[in-house]
Amino acid sequence: MEQEMAVIRRAQQGDTEAFEMLLSAYEKPVYNLCLRMTGNAEDAADLTQEAFLKIWRGLGNYKFESSFSTWVYRLTTNVSIDFLRGRKRRQTVSITVEEEDGVAELEVPDPAPLPEEQLLHREKKEQIASAMNQLDEEARLILTLRILEDLSYEEIARVTGLKDGTVKSRLARARLKLKKILTESGNIVPGSSSKHTERGV
Repeated sequence: MEQEMAVIRRAQQGDTEAFEMLLSAYEKPVYNLCLRMTGNAEDAADLTQEAFLKIWRGLGNYKFESSFSTWVYRLTTNVSIDFLRGRKRRQTVSITVEEEDGVAELEVPDPAPLPEEQLLHREKKEQIASAMNQLDEEARLILTLRILEDLSYEEIARVTGLKDGTVKSRLARARLKLKKILTESGNIVPGSSSKHTERGV
């Protein structure tokens, strides 16, 4: 932690080598968050570049009051939401799934699944990704941060600027929305646990 803080301070002073170290450390999580929010690899790559441009320009505003990862998530979230709102205005929806960067929580725990199990698992991931893309940006964001990025309620509150209680209530509503979409599409049996639905277990 102290080493990262030293790198951040160097980057704040204009040290490009220090910033490249931060980029190397956060490029994958930033890309993954963008990918899970947009569902499209090309869009995620573009948004990752935009997010890091904002991070570079805004480094001077980082006051070490929260963890650097939380601050990075907040900027990345804002970039992703702005993009989704713009895409919504253009009336386009993408349901592309990036298999290689799939969600860890959705993976079958069997260390050596059979070929047919792998196929069923991939289909389930695609179904959940498709359902996530049908949610509004607020519901998609809060589910992504909690279920896919595994952030705590407190961390989500810091990223979104919401109160802990509000995070919990909106997460509950987002879970119900996701479950409804999956139920109506025939991908889960009514009455299944929403927690199981999200994690694909």
